[in-house]
Amino acid sequence: MIALEKGRAMKTWWEIHRYLADQLQKVQIVNEINKDFVIEALRSIAELVTYGDQHDPTFFEFFMEKQVMGDFVRILKISRTVTVPLQLLQTISIMIQNVKSEHAIYYIFSNEHINNLITYSFDFRNEELLSHYISFLRAISGKLNKNTISLLVKTQNDEVVSFPLYVEAMRFAFHEENMIRTAVRALTLNVYHVGDECVNRYVTRTPLADYFSNLVTHFRKQCISLNGWVSEASNNPGQESFSSILSAVDEIEDNLYYFSDVISAGNPDLRRLITDNILKLLIFQLLLPSLRMELNTGTQISATTSLYLLCCILRIVKTKDLANSIAAALFCPPEAFIPISEAKHNGYVSGHCFTHENQQAEADAGILSVTVPAISSSQIHPAEDIIHKNNCSGPSLALREVLLSYVGNGDDVQVLGSLSVLATLLQTKELDESMLDALGILPQRKQHKKILLQALVGESSGEEQLFSSESSSMKDVISNELESYLQMLKDHYGLLYSCPKVRANPQEHRFQVLDVLVSLFCRSNISAETLWDGGWLLRQLLPYSEAEFNSHRLKLLKNSYQNCANDLLREVRGIWSDLLITFLVDEWKKCKKAIEASSPKKEPKCILLPSQKCSLEGESSFTAGERMYEMVKVLVLHHQLHIFSLGGALPDQPPIHPPIDLPINSRAKTAGLDVLPKPGTEINLVDAVPCRIAFERGKERHFCFLAISRGTSGWVLLAEELPLKQHSGVVRVAAPLAGSNPRIDNNHSKWLHLCIRPSTLPFMDPSKTDIIRKAKTKVMVDGRWTLAFRDEESCKSAFSMILEEMDQQYNEVERRLKPLFDLDRAVDALDTPHLPPEASSSTPTHIL
Repeated sequence: MIALEKGRAMKTWWEIHRYLADQLQKVQIVNEINKDFVIEALRSIAELVTYGDQHDPTFFEFFMEKQVMGDFVRILKISRTVTVPLQLLQTISIMIQNVKSEHAIYYIFSNEHINNLITYSFDFRNEELLSHYISFLRAISGKLNKNTISLLVKTQNDEVVSFPLYVEAMRFAFHEENMIRTAVRALTLNVYHVGDECVNRYVTRTPLADYFSNLVTHFRKQCISLNGWVSEASNNPGQESFSSILSAVDEIEDNLYYFSDVISAGNPDLRRLITDNILKLLIFQLLLPSLRMELNTGTQISATTSLYLLCCILRIVKTKDLANSIAAALFCPPEAFIPISEAKHNGYVSGHCFTHENQQAEADAGILSVTVPAISSSQIHPAEDIIHKNNCSGPSLALREVLLSYVGNGDDVQVLGSLSVLATLLQTKELDESMLDALGILPQRKQHKKILLQALVGESSGEEQLFSSESSSMKDVISNELESYLQMLKDHYGLLYSCPKVRANPQEHRFQVLDVLVSLFCRSNISAETLWDGGWLLRQLLPYSEAEFNSHRLKLLKNSYQNCANDLLREVRGIWSDLLITFLVDEWKKCKKAIEASSPKKEPKCILLPSQKCSLEGESSFTAGERMYEMVKVLVLHHQLHIFSLGGALPDQPPIHPPIDLPINSRAKTAGLDVLPKPGTEINLVDAVPCRIAFERGKERHFCFLAISRGTSGWVLLAEELPLKQHSGVVRVAAPLAGSNPRIDNNHSKWLHLCIRPSTLPFMDPSKTDIIRKAKTKVMVDGRWTLAFRDEESCKSAFSMILEEMDQQYNEVERRLKPLFDLDRAVDALDTPHLPPEASSSTPTHIL
């Protein structure tokens, strides 16, 4: 019965299919009268063909027999309405996307029907029609393979001379609508990944090859636009500029991933076109000249934006030639990449850059001139010279030295940007190790591996090389490889340079990097987060030989650590002393994780984003808390740097004393307080002092006042007496003891003023940070209490109680931190981790 019903249904569908095909063939013109029938016929035929392809091959055989594809093209040509072309494009797109058999695709793509549809002159002023057309093209590209692509191209002498699908799609490659641009890029990738050699040669020949230069030019405009948003954010920071930067960054990274996808197609010509255009139109003309340290209004983007873009390009567009060309260019001065005409226009021409008249002619023709200063062991600038050298006079610094200069004396953003570039180069797998070595940033693990390998093949003594300077033969190899890449800049990218034979001294350069990093850690105007990134880089570069990380560098780090420790010691008796230990333990773990991570903590886009700190101008508990938080992060970094610079392993916990039991006679014990005093907690009021306070005007309340410290924590409490339980009460209000700054009123000796800060800082609770940023002037206000006591003695008693408990709290913080501030002993203790507990409890109470 079921088979009979199915047979009847199939017969009905056959009849419908035949009827629709016959009726379409009879249509001589499509107008307002018959357009609805034609539209419905097209939709139904698509559904029937798709069904037949998957269930009954005879359906598609009938479709081919009736040459319905030819009728589709004919219907398009005789249509006088826009709705029919819309439906026709949608119908064919559905068919192409849903048919499964290769036989069906072969028929649809054959007899030039698809090419006729592709090249038809549609009225693209209709946006919906354009959208359907682009979807139609993309659907076709989704079915391309080495067999089907041959049906859509025309060849002559085994060379492709026409490929309408690709050519027509190129017309919309830079359309203002993002969805259309995305669809065209998807189509091009489908074409490139087919891997047809003839097609590959066709799309990389002029004029189609211009697509790649236009692509990079379009990308260059996006980079300049991003720089505009960054500049706007620096002048008018806010959520709107923040969002604009992120949106521009997303678009830029999407473009770079497209470049990467094109390269991954495996076509050498495509890879060369992408690499060449990125280097010529973006790297050499825009990014590298922008890295000059002096103020220059001639550059189109800032050094900050350039540093971010260099990181992005190296991270995403992974080609050997691109990475090594950028690395080699870092041995050139930034102004060497400026055409002579532009250099003169800006009023600056390097005295050693352009020495021949023919270079002028070449520059006028659009060729850039690069002059590479000679580099040898006797001419390398010491780190101090690099940091303090003025670019505006004398020979210019090479870009490599400019990056180090930014690390040594740039602002926080410039330091972060330069560190990000160095870290990105270090992590770029496509970059030759010889280039990393020449730059002075070859990681210790790779350096060790290279030396051991040389020892195994008999080139040198591995053990001797580990703890000595590089041999002259190694220097020659690296210099020769660097020279070859500089020669490639001349031969392949039209860049001219004139210099003696370039000599790279890896050890000198590595020492420069180490010295600049050490100088960075001695700076007090750089954020802790940025210093952590510097710590990560030092961790990668730290040599195996202690002799390389010499006593001078260790002394500088130790002196800087001592300065940080002295600053933090003052915070022990500050507003947030009760959270100091908590900060320290948390940040120790975070810093260890950041330094030992496989990549820096911050992403390159953080270079562009305005600071998100929520400080207020002037002094408040919040600004004091942020200041202390920064101090803790910097101190932790210095302590860990000192440990691993001496070859030690970083412990999981900071070197601090454990807490000790409370004395029997402490107020916390007397009050019976074993936990955080929350409202409703019952306590003993033996030492409490009666007082009055008005939290609202005209509504005075009576409480018992008590100050209590417990270890490194402390509170001021207001409790209500329990009428049926003598000397007992219930906590109604609790506030931190630290930072309360008690003061007896000068005019009313029975009044006691207290400062009341929040129990936590906003950045400790990320869920509240955004709220505070939006309304920080309303939220970030410290509280004030004025307590009225019945007489002067009671007021003085409360005042003394606060001072006494605060002193006990501060002393406990000092006691626990003592091992941290004794740097040498803390490092020595790493060798004896099983210290008996009593050894720590016997230390003196005070540090100072």
